[in-house]
Amino acid sequence: MTQRINVAKQVPEIYRHFAAVEMLLRDSELPADTYGLIKLRASQINGCAYCVDMHSRDLKKAGESDERIWMLAAWREATVYTPAERAALALTEEATRLPDREAVPDAVWQQALEHYSEKQLALLIAAIAMINAWNRIGVTARMTPGT
Repeated sequence: MTQRINVAKQVPEIYRHFAAVEMLLRDSELPADTYGLIKLRASQINGCAYCVDMHSRDLKKAGESDERIWMLAAWREATVYTPAERAALALTEEATRLPDREAVPDAVWQQALEHYSEKQLALLIAAIAMINAWNRIGVTARMTPGT
């Protein structure tokens, strides 16, 4: 498949503002490994090949193990994620799949509350929203992995 449009080239202001939010999230009190995992997991769910490729590589560069990267699609059955990471991944899945649901279940929210402060939860919500926005750009524009 060929890329349909280069959104960054056509509207660079959008990318500049998205990048500013990404920098804020990257430099926040949200654990960096968790942030990387939720970006990869949402990208897997959304079928954004460009983002899956990029975030897998980013996690590897950050020192993440191959096992944790490979097992992410089956994180519920895997034993390599902490309880806090599992809570963040559950929240990511529920928020990413909102079109299929009425709301994020209370049990998932309660699990996240056990591991994260209110500020960290706000950052998680923003991070999940951002990666979902990036995924929608990538899928719609047919961004090419590895470019």
